[in-house]
Amino acid sequence: MRLKAAVLPGDGIGPEVMKVVLRVIRTLADISGFEFQFQEYPIGGAAIAQSGLPLPKATLDACLESDAVLLGAVGSPEFDSLPRDRRPEAGLLQLRVALGGFANLRPAIAYESLTECSPLRASVAAGANVLFVRELLGGLYFGEPRGTDASTRSAWNTMRYSEPEIERVARVAFEQARQRKSKVTSVDKANVLETSQLWRGVVTRIGSEYPDVALDHIYVDAFAMHLVTNPKRFDVVLTENLFGDILSDEAATITGSLGMLPSATIGGAVNLYEPVHGSAPDIAGRNLANPLGAIASAAMMLRHTAAMHREAEEIEAAIRAVLAEGHRTADIYRLPSEHQVTTTEMGSLVEEALTGAVIRRQAYHAV
Repeated sequence: MRLKAAVLPGDGIGPEVMKVVLRVIRTLADISGFEFQFQEYPIGGAAIAQSGLPLPKATLDACLESDAVLLGAVGSPEFDSLPRDRRPEAGLLQLRVALGGFANLRPAIAYESLTECSPLRASVAAGANVLFVRELLGGLYFGEPRGTDASTRSAWNTMRYSEPEIERVARVAFEQARQRKSKVTSVDKANVLETSQLWRGVVTRIGSEYPDVALDHIYVDAFAMHLVTNPKRFDVVLTENLFGDILSDEAATITGSLGMLPSATIGGAVNLYEPVHGSAPDIAGRNLANPLGAIASAAMMLRHTAAMHREAEEIEAAIRAVLAEGHRTADIYRLPSEHQVTTTEMGSLVEEALTGAVIRRQAYHAV
């Protein structure tokens, strides 16, 4: 098995968590005989510091020539005074457009061993396993016209969607649902927004092509409430760009920390994998960051790009095993009986658990 990935550590805690991810994935490759190639390139603030651009051409070219892209995090407050198109975040938006991934998959899982981390009651969060399918290349983030008028102190953005944009992400959601509990919940604001009225109509039509998948619709404000009062009612959640950005972060209440959330952006020429947590500059360089979301993002890379489903499941099982043993980074440390660990130590624990699982499997098949 061969896999070539461009690695973009980025800013803040990105380099720290990415170092851990690469160690885990390389260990898997070594003991399994896979050929994984990883090459690092700058993006965001790190790239601005080197070249003045948030997405250098060399970085973009390398990403387009790879099988997948692994991203740490983008964003640094020292560049907030730059024009919008020169800030670190602009590099990430440019990369998403260039790679063409239009469907962002964000799973939020209530780990049995982390019930004390969630602000939700254990009886509410326990057993929740929600997959957000967020449309990523349309809506307010990319719609034109957009701008500001200093003379009138006003600003404007445009939320725009076309039927093909909605169709393609809806199909991703229904296909994902077929691999889970066969239920899709589409989130919109069809009682107010014309874009949501179009969204609901197109999703309903696509849903008719999947008679084995149940479909329901819900307004975004109602969904925001139900996500924290009864998250177990949801399986696959399909929504547009802005709603998906906000709601999938809200879903961190299920796991207890943004650091636990992975993501995969699929559907384009090259898939992009990144944790949800952001650059967290306040803890950068202190070996405190939770790398589990980034490690789980790498597992998603193995599943969606390399079709290595068994290995992806083994990484995810290793994460569960380490948590079940009581190991916690600072963001999920709650009880005196737990063992608080650093970013590096958490990576080593996952690496050890994964190595043991793979060796046991290999030994079993050798008998």
